[in-house]
Formats: sequence, C-alpha cells, structure tokens
Amino acid sequence: MNLAMIQLVEMVHQFMWPFIRVSALLITAPIFGAAALNVRMRVAIGAALTILIFQTVEVPDIDPFTFPAVAKIAHEIAVGGLMGLTLQVVAAAVVLSGQVVSGGMGLGMANMIDPNLGNVPTLANFLLVIGLLAFLSLGGHLVLISVLVDSYRFIPIGEGLFATNAISGFITWSSQMFIGAVALVLPVLLGLLMVNVCLGVISKASPSLNIFAVGFPALIPIGLVLVTLTLSFYYSRLETLWYDGFRYLQSSLFA
Repeated sequence: MNLAMIQLVEMVHQFMWPFIRVSALLITAPIFGAAALNVRMRVAIGAALTILIFQTVEVPDIDPFTFPAVAKIAHEIAVGGLMGLTLQVVAAAVVLSGQVVSGGMGLGMANMIDPNLGNVPTLANFLLVIGLLAFLSLGGHLVLISVLVDSYRFIPIGEGLFATNAISGFITWSSQMFIGAVALVLPVLLGLLMVNVCLGVISKASPSLNIFAVGFPALIPIGLVLVTLTLSFYYSRLETLWYDGFRYLQSSLFA
C-alpha cells in the first residue's frame, strides 16, 4: 500500500510540472483562451494534452512546497504565456484593423458585446471570426501543440527561458499588432481616404452643401463595398500574418 502511494505521488509530481506550462498556454492562446470555452473544458483539454506528453518530458526532482519551486512555476507560466501571447498579437491585429476601418467609415458607434474582448465594433468582431477560422483552417491549433511539445526539448522545465531570445523577440514581434493591422486593411483605408478627399473638394466647391448629411451616408455603403471586394486580399494577407506568427514563435523560443 505504501509503495502504491509513493508511485502515485511520483506520478502526480511528474504530471504537475508539464501541466503548468500547458495550462498557461491554453489560457493565453487564440481559440483555447476564449471566454466562451469554459474552465472545465479548458482543464480537460489541458489534462488530456499533459497525459499525452508528460511521460516524454524530463521533470526535475523538486519539492513543490519550497521557494525554488515557486520560481520554477513562474518560469513555466512565463513560457506558456509567451507562446500564447505571441499568436494573440495576430488576433489583436485583426481586431485593430476592424476598429480602424469602422472609425473611417462611420461605424465606430456600431458596437457589440463580445464575451472575449468586451465592447468592440461589429465589423471588428466579423473580421475576428474570419481570422480565427483562418487560424483553424491553417492548422494553427496543431502547430501550437507541436511547438508546445518541442518547447520541452529546447526550454527544460524551470530553466532556459532567459537564455533564449523569447522575451526580446516578443517585444519586437508585438509591433506587428499595429503594422499588421494597417497591412490587412490598407486598400480599404486608401479607398476611404479618396472618398474623404472628394468630399473635401465638394465642400470647398459648394460651401452651402451640408457635407455631413451627404458624407456619412455615403461612407458606410462605400466602406462595406470596399471590405467585400477586398476580402480575398484580406484573407491572403491574414494567412501570411499567421504564418509569420508561427515562424516567429519557433525562432524566438528555440533560438
């Protein structure tokens, strides 16, 4: 009986350390970290992933009730969190692109309550759905799991994170949230800019014309038409942005 208890404690100890990194990843990663996915489902997915990989992970012999163990737990949370947040930058770029277009075409006040993001423009929520569907169609969830498994080889449990370019790489990569947002909707922004220039010329040529009464009703349908016409470009650019995120995730963690 004592022998069985000792083996059970050792198995729980070996299971606990990989589970921390997996849980941190699932909390921050796209799709897995969505508020629509309840906690019990997220714990079940994390436990299933940990069961599949924990026997291949080298677990250090550390008492979990000591101060060094707290530092190693924080290390595991940082590794998993950085992996998830690296891809969340792409999702944030998608939302920001929708907010930029919504503001330019006069739909900034057309907001909806999203359980994941809060109060966001309706167009941004629509583009986010497209972005997450693109993430799934590209097999992003499988890529994320494969990177997670490889991370235990390059970054052992409790050590190795600060010896890589993970933190500095993440800070550099976070700029893509703004650059990628503009690149995704650049044709729409240029089209709206041309419309605004035309409206400015009209207002100068005819000062008595109420440009606000003409401009706002014109910008909304023109903006929607431009978004519809550029969806193919948007999706191809979105694929490139997701692939860049996957490559940057691997290069920053494993460099």
